[in-house]
Amino acid sequence: MTAAKLLAGHWRDGLHLDELPAACRPATPEQGRAVQALWAGIAADRIAGWKIAATSQAGQVHIAVDGPIAGPVFARHVHGDGAEIDLSHNGMRVAECEIVFLFGHTLAPRAQAYTRAEVLAAVQSLHPGIEAPDSRFLHFERAGQAQLIADCACCNDMLIGAAVAPDERVASLPALQVQAWVSDGRRVEGLGSNVLGDPVAALVWLVNELASTGRTLEAGQFVTTGACVAPIPVQPGQQVSADFGWIGRIGARFI
Repeated sequence: MTAAKLLAGHWRDGLHLDELPAACRPATPEQGRAVQALWAGIAADRIAGWKIAATSQAGQVHIAVDGPIAGPVFARHVHGDGAEIDLSHNGMRVAECEIVFLFGHTLAPRAQAYTRAEVLAAVQSLHPGIEAPDSRFLHFERAGQAQLIADCACCNDMLIGAAVAPDERVASLPALQVQAWVSDGRRVEGLGSNVLGDPVAALVWLVNELASTGRTLEAGQFVTTGACVAPIPVQPGQQVSADFGWIGRIGARFI
């Protein structure tokens, strides 16, 4: 409880810390998840969806984890296309272009892993997304896996665009070209395959990560599957626009 109060309180107040005190610092992923599970109550907010961090090898190396990690996204920090995102207390200051899946059916915990077909059958729609993550740790790249899980996998602000119905094109998401433009003239691009080789593979991983650890993916919640384009450094006053092909476009303004 002490660790969760510290992290959620720092998030609420826009503060950062070096690391959790040794007496309450999680040492294992299981302990990190136990801290994470207390956030919603402390923050008095509902879980609107789930995020995956470190879905590329480069991302895993950068934050010193051995695989992807999952965390909740809270409702008050979910925004629509064109929203303004306040960076005044954001230490990371990056925009991440991500494919979002909204679920129409609940996937409850169970011992048997969910198959790709079962997961896709529960998806209601796909959306373009831009995440502006942040960590409560000043040096998040040195915090370690357990503390980053406790930190809700660097959850912060999430923009979600218009819905598009899933169809046969979902099978070709690894080849999806994603392009982004920054108002200062930068242009960057990436592929769906930058997300664990396939955004659907990342989605299935997240579903089974939740299910195998006793957590429920509720109907109406979303999953944002990780950056298709390398994280884009942003500063107040800049805008980012992203084009996800058939999935659609989305933009964000940073203040």
